[in-house]
Amino acid sequence: MGSFTLLLASALSAWTLFSREPPVAQALDNGVAKLPVLGYNTWNAYHCDINETVVLQAAKYMVSLGLSDVGYKHVNIDDCYAEKNRSASGDIVADHVRFASGMNNLTDQIHAMGLKAGIYSDSGWFTCQLYPGSYQNEARDAKLFQDWGFDYLKHRFRLCPVPYDDIIREGIVGKYQRMATAIQDLAKSSGKPPLIFSLCEWGEEQPWLWARRFGHSWRTTGDIGPNWGSVASIINQNSFIAWASDFYGHNDMDILEVGNGDLTYDEAKTHFTAWALMKSPLLIGTDLSTISDENLAILKNEEILAISQDNVVGTSVTPFRWGINPDWVSNSTHPAQFWSGESQNGTVFMLINTLDEPADLFFNLTESPWIRAGRQYSVRDLWTHTDNGTAVRNFTAHAVPPHGVVALLLKDAGDEPPNSGPPCARPEWCINQNGTLAPGA
Repeated sequence: MGSFTLLLASALSAWTLFSREPPVAQALDNGVAKLPVLGYNTWNAYHCDINETVVLQAAKYMVSLGLSDVGYKHVNIDDCYAEKNRSASGDIVADHVRFASGMNNLTDQIHAMGLKAGIYSDSGWFTCQLYPGSYQNEARDAKLFQDWGFDYLKHRFRLCPVPYDDIIREGIVGKYQRMATAIQDLAKSSGKPPLIFSLCEWGEEQPWLWARRFGHSWRTTGDIGPNWGSVASIINQNSFIAWASDFYGHNDMDILEVGNGDLTYDEAKTHFTAWALMKSPLLIGTDLSTISDENLAILKNEEILAISQDNVVGTSVTPFRWGINPDWVSNSTHPAQFWSGESQNGTVFMLINTLDEPADLFFNLTESPWIRAGRQYSVRDLWTHTDNGTAVRNFTAHAVPPHGVVALLLKDAGDEPPNSGPPCARPEWCINQNGTLAPGA
């Protein structure tokens, strides 16, 4: 019996060491943010140059440009909205010049447009820009944010003013527990829905393993930049943890850069597609007063957004083949190329050309775990918005542009036609009932 116990313990230890998908903590199903949040964040476009006019203008453009109609509902203020010091009673004070009309006036106007409002805080002494942080004021600040009319809180703890270890005496889990508890207690005492809680920790302490017990999304990497190298690197890093996203808890790949910097049209499409199909929050981060029609069309692709906002299947696409690299190899310039996932309407495929030149991308359908052998599938292109016939056994996307993407929805269309090819689409160990290997096996 002792040797059996030792053997079982060894097996479990090996599973824990080598499993690519460790057990996921139970999701924080507290009635909000079941699906990835869609909205706007001020940081990438304005950094600290914000005021109530800028925020309200962004909200008005979300409505007038039709973004709210396709699901973008949150208008989130990032850092730099406050005075440098708390009030005599200990509260954060809105900047009396930038937000002269007060935060309640701001959120009232946002809500009147049918939108929701979000705000930022930090779990240290100060925010990254040295405005008051929330350490030792978590309950006070959570109540203030709710009283101001905010629905969403981005809460940071990484590379910003951090209390000394001998003061806080907590690891990263305990540091986020403080605000999570404050939000939970506030919801109970107020009878109002809890603040949506977005953890911003840069992924350095593996939040995909623990953050869903506290909040609804968690940053997985450092800050994004408006260039292909940054987008490719974030896709690469998230390819190994895509399993962690599901209802009520999502890997946050950072604010969108569509409309910013040096991204080409195809790179912007790839950026948006990857964020959406990997179930990241989608927070627009560009000046909407100057956005191009091309970039606006990217953000408003309703077929892509339908996958992001699928209320039946909450999981992300994941790689089934890396392509340029051997499987499970990290490469920040050439991330995984072949991805698939479930949706309520069929199997989703995402193909990324990571090369600097056009390329054909070929795959066997049953490389995806969600495809049935011996069946044919109708093909819907989620970018051209066309039905592209039927795929039998394999599919090739021709001449995908450099750093471009193909997004497909495949639906089962019945048994494949007779004589569609060899007995098995993938010949490895394909064997007859009599024990004879099939040709090519």
